[in-house]
Amino acid sequence: MNEQILAMLKELRPEFDFSDSDDFVIDGLLDSFDIISLVSMLEEKYNIKVDGLDIIPENFSSIDTMIALVQKSGGII
Repeated sequence: MNEQILAMLKELRPEFDFSDSDDFVIDGLLDSFDIISLVSMLEEKYNIKVDGLDIIPENFSSIDTMIALVQKSGGII
């Protein structure tokens, strides 16, 4: 799943190297529009529905937090 999420990030923002960041939001790699796009991509890829209350920057700060969000939303790894 790490590689799949990394591929989504690279598709969304190819100009950034996400492997060098500890927090994608704080480091300015993702903004609110990117997060909304990621929600849509994750929902489609993993056949899940992300609760609106879970669409917060903390859930998109790293690949690990996104994996946890997918799992919380019913996605299977």
